[in-house]
This record gives sequence, C-alpha cells and structure tokens, in this order.
Amino acid sequence: MKIAVVGTGYVGLVTGTCFAETGNQVVCVDIDVKKVERLQNGDIPIYEPGLDVLFDRNVAEGRLQFTTDLAEGIKEAQVIFLALPTPPGEDGSADLKYILKVADDLGHILDHYAVIIDKSTVPVGTAEKVTAAIAKNAKVEFDVVSNPEFLREGVAVEDFMKPDRVVVGTSSESARKVMEKLYAPLVRQGNPVIFMDERSAEMTKYAANSFLAMKITFMNEIANLCEKVGANVDDIRRGIGTDSRIGKRFLFAGIGYGGSCFPKDVQALAKTSADYDYDFRILKSVMAVNDDQKKKLLPMVNNFFNGDLKGKTIAVWGLAFKPYTDDIREAPALENIQVLLDAGVKITVYDPEAMDNVKKILGDKVTFCHTPYAALDDADALMIFTEWPQFRTPEFEKMAKLLKNKVIFDGRNLYELDQMKELGYTYFSIGRDIVKEG
Repeated sequence: MKIAVVGTGYVGLVTGTCFAETGNQVVCVDIDVKKVERLQNGDIPIYEPGLDVLFDRNVAEGRLQFTTDLAEGIKEAQVIFLALPTPPGEDGSADLKYILKVADDLGHILDHYAVIIDKSTVPVGTAEKVTAAIAKNAKVEFDVVSNPEFLREGVAVEDFMKPDRVVVGTSSESARKVMEKLYAPLVRQGNPVIFMDERSAEMTKYAANSFLAMKITFMNEIANLCEKVGANVDDIRRGIGTDSRIGKRFLFAGIGYGGSCFPKDVQALAKTSADYDYDFRILKSVMAVNDDQKKKLLPMVNNFFNGDLKGKTIAVWGLAFKPYTDDIREAPALENIQVLLDAGVKITVYDPEAMDNVKKILGDKVTFCHTPYAALDDADALMIFTEWPQFRTPEFEKMAKLLKNKVIFDGRNLYELDQMKELGYTYFSIGRDIVKEG
C-alpha cells in the first residue's frame, strides 16, 4: 500500500517508519526544509528507542522517503495521514490551523480516491471540519477517518507494532476495508481493531489520556495525605494495584505528569466540556492538583536550608518529563529549576538525553555535566526529577564524597527508606516518611 504521512514530528515519524516496516511504500511530508534534509541524510531529529534501526533499514530498502512537496508526497497514495501539531491555545483548546490548512491544500491537489486519516489528537467534530475543508475544492471522492494514536514516549515503536487496540472512527464501508487491510499485519495476535463513529473515536483519545492523568493525580493526592497521617504510599500502591479492577500501572506517586499529551489533552477535554456547557469538575481538580504537585519538592528544599537558598548549589538528575525520551515539554524539572534560579541557587544538571533541548531554553544559566556524578561535585543537595534507570542504583559512597551534604530530594521515589537510613542520608520523597541523616 502507498502511504503519505503529512508531518514528521513524533507521531508522524513513528507512524511513517513503522508502516514502512510492514512493507508499505511511505512518503513523509513536511514544510520544514532543514528537517526534511536532516531526515534525507539519515539524521533522526527525535530520540525514541528502537526507531533508528527501523528508520535506517527502511530508508536503505527504499520504502521510506521524505519530501517538502505535498503534491509529490500524496501522489497515488491510498492513505494520507495527517500527523500535524495541535498546540493548546490560551484557553486550552486545540489549535487546528495546521490540519485545516493541509486539508484545504489537499482539496486543490487530490486527483484520486484516498482515505484521509486524522492521526493527530483532535477535538470532537474535527473530522467533519477536515471533510468540509477538503470538499470545498475537491473534484474526487475521499473519506476522512479518525484514527487516534496511543503511543507512549520511550516505547512508541513497540506500542505501534504491537498495539493494545486500534481505534478507527469511520462511517464509510470503503474506508473501513482500507483500514482493516492497513492494520492487519499489526493485529495478527488478535488485539482488536475497534470501529466506531468519528466523534466517538476523537473522544476516545481524550478520555483515555484524561483518565490516566486522573489516576496519577489521585495517587499524588493519596501520597500527600500519607505524609500527614504517617502512611507509606508505596505500600498503598501495592495494596490497591493488585486489585484487577484498578491495575498496577499509573499508580506511582511523584511530582506530577508532564509531556506533550496529558497536560494538553486534559486541557482540551475541559475546553470541549465548557463549549458544550458541561462542568467537568474532576478535570479541573486534576489540573489544579498537578500544577501544585510539580512544585512539591520546593518547600522541602526551602525548609531544609532554613529559607537561605542564595549561593547554594543544587544538583539535578533528570530533565525530561519521563525516562527514555528527550522530551522536556511540561517537564517538572524546568519549572523547579527556574524557581531555584530566581532564588539565587546555582544549578548543575545531568540527563542522558534531554540536555541539548534544555540548553536551547536555559543556555548558560545552569551547568550541564557529562556524568551524574560530575553534577554532584561540591553541591549542597541532589534533586531527582526523572526516573532514568541509571539513577536507581548509583554508587552512594561516591555520591557522599562529592556532595557537601548527604541529602536527596527525590521526586520519583527511587530509593527504599531503609536503604537511605542505613547509608546515613537525609532523604525526602513523596508520600513517605522523611529519613534523617544518622
């Protein structure tokens, strides 16, 4: 099958590469000339484990190509994916200008039947708007389908190649047959392709992400209460996670969610609710609690140093919003670093993948280090914002020699309390007792 993917961001590049891996001829289209040149030269602009292997193989075998020419990209394509940005506006609504601009362009140049697929996360009713934008100038038949992505950064290739489910919103029998053929290689183990109407498919993506954001936020609320009543949130997580009705995932307490999806999608669903005059109270609480939770460690730091932060040096481990990605969008680390900088704190940082992206924002305001231990040298304390695996089993004795104070503020609960007590650290975490040095 010949496929065009318009947009080479995170979703577009993973989508195009993975469909090429299943034997399709894929052309990815982007208006960013420099980005397309990088891709044509084999340089992947995002970090995603496993993507490079598939990318290199399919480029080498001629199944994956890149262009800035939309007409060239969609030539003879049976399927055209729209994987374009939908950034949130000031009111939280998803901005559809990029999608509708391409839809308008497609109406002028489409010369054969094709299935146009909204892969971006879009509000309810977008498929109808895309259909109208194309139909305004189209001289051929076409169908618009909603096919939301459910990719987790860090495991996106696996998620795409072995999906839990595929959601397809269409009222067209012709489009349904195309989608069944397209996804057949990915659901051979029996995972379902779930067909529904376009509006339900659009809502499904927002509902899924908002529910997961709510689950995270609920556990953070439990953690905050645990600190007051003297309970341990990790024990509670294990106690409720073994209940099959609840499940084990998304129950880890911490300093809130970030990234490109959860914050944006919760805001967008809240905006949709307001547009339809429905007061979605849970979503409002989720957003408010998460905003507060991101700054959860700051009062602990301030109290430990008796409000005297000026001139202190704090080491930061982890800048990305989660491990296995270089994505720093809505990352709690950045918000905390800025508050500390404003208080006169010197910051040294280490992250395995995200430092280049942070340099573009903070420049020389912080010191970037090549190893996690280099960041600790002569620092007054360590703060942990991202649960990279390498941070889980560090050399604590080496750390103790580098740090001025054996104190850790851990926003991801990486270490056991008994272990910290035995090693003689002062250790602050989320939803658990404070461990005092000695």
